Amino acid sequence: MYEHGYETISTNEYEPIFLKWRERSTIPDLREELTAIEQNPDEIIDRFYKNLEFGTGGMRGVIGAGLNRMNIYTVRKATQGLANYINKTTAPAERKVVIAYDSRHKSKDFAQEAALVLVNNSIKAFLFEDITPTPLLSFAVRELKTFFGIVVTASHNPKEYNGYKVYCSHGGQITDELATLLTAEIERITDVFDIGTAEMDKALNDGMLIWLKDEILNKYVNATQKLILNKQLITQNSSDLKVVYSPLHGTGLVPLTKLFATCGFNNLHPVAEQAKADPDFPTVVSPNPEEDAAAALSLQTAEKIDADLIMLTDPDADRLGVIVKDEKGRFVRLTGNQIGALLIDYLLQTRSRLNTLPANGVIIKTIVTSDLGVEIAADYGVKHLDVLTGFKYIGEQIADFVKHAEHVFLFGYEESYGFLIGDFVRDKDAIQTALCTAEAALHHKTNGSGLYQRLQELFARYGYYLEDQKNIHLTGIAGQKTIKNIMETLRQALPQPLQRLGIISVKDYQSGVETPINLPLSDVLYYRLQQDSWCCVRPSGTEPKLKIYFGVREKNRTAAEKRLAQLKEAFFTVLQPWFEDIR
Repeated sequence: MYEHGYETISTNEYEPIFLKWRERSTIPDLREELTAIEQNPDEIIDRFYKNLEFGTGGMRGVIGAGLNRMNIYTVRKATQGLANYINKTTAPAERKVVIAYDSRHKSKDFAQEAALVLVNNSIKAFLFEDITPTPLLSFAVRELKTFFGIVVTASHNPKEYNGYKVYCSHGGQITDELATLLTAEIERITDVFDIGTAEMDKALNDGMLIWLKDEILNKYVNATQKLILNKQLITQNSSDLKVVYSPLHGTGLVPLTKLFATCGFNNLHPVAEQAKADPDFPTVVSPNPEEDAAAALSLQTAEKIDADLIMLTDPDADRLGVIVKDEKGRFVRLTGNQIGALLIDYLLQTRSRLNTLPANGVIIKTIVTSDLGVEIAADYGVKHLDVLTGFKYIGEQIADFVKHAEHVFLFGYEESYGFLIGDFVRDKDAIQTALCTAEAALHHKTNGSGLYQRLQELFARYGYYLEDQKNIHLTGIAGQKTIKNIMETLRQALPQPLQRLGIISVKDYQSGVETPINLPLSDVLYYRLQQDSWCCVRPSGTEPKLKIYFGVREKNRTAAEKRLAQLKEAFFTVLQPWFEDIR
């Protein structure tokens, strides 16, 4: 017996399943791991107290042995659940799945295992031969007309993680209803060691496993280059824009450099130290373009060549970070909200000038994304739609637009560096966004300005928007209970520190109180406060975290920073019963 979080737990409860895994696993490194933790009850319980959760984001976790880890057996189980669902609900001709994987540890192994489980269930599998960005997987689902898509990735998580995301036939990630059905199928599987796999050579010879090489990438590049709005601008001036690019050891290098070369951007400078795909991400602590530390080598390269623009993509190339020069020539990292606003401004302004702006165009953003883009769009008569946090909900809306032909999708984005312009992809796409960002940057430079300068003009016109975010890591059983306790406490009464700032409304997306009826229920609380400020709190859907968002709008930067500091201090006071030193 030992203390674990709020309660005393006996390791006896988990010993049978631990011993079963140790005895039946045929994977040497997994057996070694299990033997090594035999006398470590904390490790045993953390690995076996629950199954790695499968939800709308698929599943994501630390690589290793156990139910609550990413390994061959958890991948097989998830894939067998998908296979059972496919075979119960579709005709034989529709039973096709396309699979991609990133540069992380075990990604190719997991992708191949998934393919062989599918083939063993008489489902044709298309498998990318090399590492591939997530947006290309989304593109391939619709191009190949598959029933599902799978991508093995943990996005921007540290190197210890991997994950497994599922895409439906419209090319977007699965959302709530389908995730529930798939989870039920997965949970019906009681023994992961009895899941069969096809033999690789036979699967290839029978035409049930098909390797994908360059054909999908070439079609994607051809589709993406059509997003350019001003080809003459690039033809005449592209050499004037010096761009530094880092794929952060991930999948972005080949597709991005090929796209830029095809479109005529000939002054692109990849960061040499980070160009090679490497699962250890040796030059960064975390391969996350949202973090300043990840851009250190990019900044060094940019200083050497006097670059105009720096762009970084995360390992699966669905998130884009952008760094620009301010009025004094210093490099400044843009937030996701700022990148989105600048792209909306350029796209709508240019399309309006070209008379290609549809009357029923719509931009889509998540509920925790800044309203600056909404204000810009309104000036062009373009409506907006709010969805829950997660780009899957944007992809779902795009599919609905196509189905009902009532709206035309123009742009989708979320504050966490996710953007989409062309709806031939149904998930955030850093590759196409990099192209459009470069075009916007070139446009402003050619006109004697820059992205940073344009952002200041937007602030002067619409108000100074400033946002921030706090992530609190809470792992294990104790962490889950703390998150649950915090959310329950916040729902019981309005927090006094926030009341002092003036609460206008509260949206509880779980109970449906004050919530738009067209949004699904979700464990999210959103507080709208006086003086154009707001905050939002929710548990992460993919990581053991509590995520808190803050946003303000003021007349200038000084006032915005002061108001933001007050808002953060108020919310941190609310959390002091759980975290005394939170700041």
